[in-house]
Amino acid sequence: MWNTNVLVLNQNYEPLSVCSVRRALVLIFRGKAHPVEVGEGMVRAVSRAFPVPSVVRLERYIHSPRRRVVLSKRNILRRDNHECQYCGSRDKKMTLDHVVPRKLGGPESWENLVCACVTCNAKKGDLRPEQAGLALRRQPKRPNNVSFIRNFIGISDHRWKPYLFVD
Repeated sequence: MWNTNVLVLNQNYEPLSVCSVRRALVLIFRGKAHPVEVGEGMVRAVSRAFPVPSVVRLERYIHSPRRRVVLSKRNILRRDNHECQYCGSRDKKMTLDHVVPRKLGGPESWENLVCACVTCNAKKGDLRPEQAGLALRRQPKRPNNVSFIRNFIGISDHRWKPYLFVD
């Protein structure tokens, strides 16, 4: 139960992040947040039992710039669903590939890094995909915070859906 994820909303109900049950309870007990949705189970103390929160809302609005998802190998693999962006295979060992090679001035960015199997990465080498006879299955792009929580961390609780999907 302590490893369960809790969705943290800003005061205006905008999704900010995901935290642990322990962290959510600390926010609630300190008066910095209150539960919006209650999950399953109880946390028991000596004299009281507290429901496990599923979604908490901060009491004060946090003025933070749009949170950007950190560029890392792990997050690139999550974004691309551990699928080679050239051949579509999923069962091989995956690496990162620069669409425009660093040798040709390709940046370290969400728009230039893709998940690739070792075979396709070796075939492409220091060439552009079209020069190596490869084509991208989809154009890489930077995920936003809400779509990253929704699509890559996953919706671990059905109570999160109203806050992560904008109709």
